[in-house]
Amino acid sequence: MQVYKGLDIITNKISPREQALCRHHMISFVDPLVSNYTVVDFRNKAAALIEDIFAQEKIPIVVGGTNYYIESLLWKVLVDTKEKTSPSPGRAADRRVELEQLDGCELHCRLSQVDPEMAAKLHPHDKRKVARSLQVFEETGIPHSEFLHRQREEEGGGPLGGPLKYPNSCILWLYADQAALDERLDKRVDDMVAAGLLEELRDFHRRYNQEKVAENCQDYQHGIFQSIGFKEFHEYLTTEGKCPEETSTLLLEKGIQALKLVTKRYARKQNKWVRNRFLRRPGPNVPPVYGLEVSDLSQWDENVLKPALQIVESFIQGRQPLADPVKMESEINEDKRSHHVCELCNRVIIGDREWAAHTKSKSHLHHLKKRWKLHSKLSAVESQVNVTETQGVSEGTENLGQDRN
Repeated sequence: MQVYKGLDIITNKISPREQALCRHHMISFVDPLVSNYTVVDFRNKAAALIEDIFAQEKIPIVVGGTNYYIESLLWKVLVDTKEKTSPSPGRAADRRVELEQLDGCELHCRLSQVDPEMAAKLHPHDKRKVARSLQVFEETGIPHSEFLHRQREEEGGGPLGGPLKYPNSCILWLYADQAALDERLDKRVDDMVAAGLLEELRDFHRRYNQEKVAENCQDYQHGIFQSIGFKEFHEYLTTEGKCPEETSTLLLEKGIQALKLVTKRYARKQNKWVRNRFLRRPGPNVPPVYGLEVSDLSQWDENVLKPALQIVESFIQGRQPLADPVKMESEINEDKRSHHVCELCNRVIIGDREWAAHTKSKSHLHHLKKRWKLHSKLSAVESQVNVTETQGVSEGTENLGQDRN
């Protein structure tokens, strides 16, 4: 989100003072009304910058953030349909947006017809990924799954995609105790409010969002409008000055609490991504990941700065760092994209772990209990009917015997 102009506080952009200490790239250069800037656009621009930095005999540092975008720089994992077929800039991304307007089940049905392998790996509710896979097929005539197979089969390829683009890479993972991280994130939101968050939101809403809301065409799903911290204040921004002050105050507090909640949720998602994508995936093409514990900021130099400098210097000099990379047991037998259908709950579940969790969930067990009760009732009714029929046959037999006498 930092590629867009505006919302500097919401997107947590680095301050001008800090930027003066070290040259930063890829910040505030896309117009906020552009809604079709994709990860492919990001990758292409960032990759060119990285090559330029290398040419100057300097070391590029990729800071994240959004791990999916980092993956696009490290591995060959994307399919660039713009290069192949798009007659005009932005048309390819526009087609994906068009597809996303369709019903999720219809989209998934279309994908099942042209790329059943990819459809089996995607949930019908994941409209963005389903639409992207359909777009790839429409614009190339080749199933998305086939592109991914080709990438992984290249020399140096693996579970994360094609070969590693920069073989001498390393990942520095800053992590913290969950309680300390949650407290820090709550404070960050309070600091954002103190730094002028509300004024920033009001100004951005007036200049770029108000008209979209009035035309009922704002879904907060594209471009900068999907930023964490903007849509959470929708009710407050659209009713300010039109409702009692007490109501407005309550909506403001509701937005602040929602921002704190989604920020902490996103931080958990980021850590989960690192564990699952970088640490638990087998393969030789994953760079070493070095953990730096940041729970206690008073120990920053000792726990973070000094170890990080030693690790980076070792890589530059071609030596083995003193610190050991983080190791986690690889989940070789776990299929993260396996397709399961729970007819009992009428749900589609993607992934072995998710399926195992679902079968133990309260919802599934509740439906299982209901079916067992229904089955027991039906069995009881059938037994009663059988008993009644048996009695009827016995009485008929007795009557026949009496008639013979």
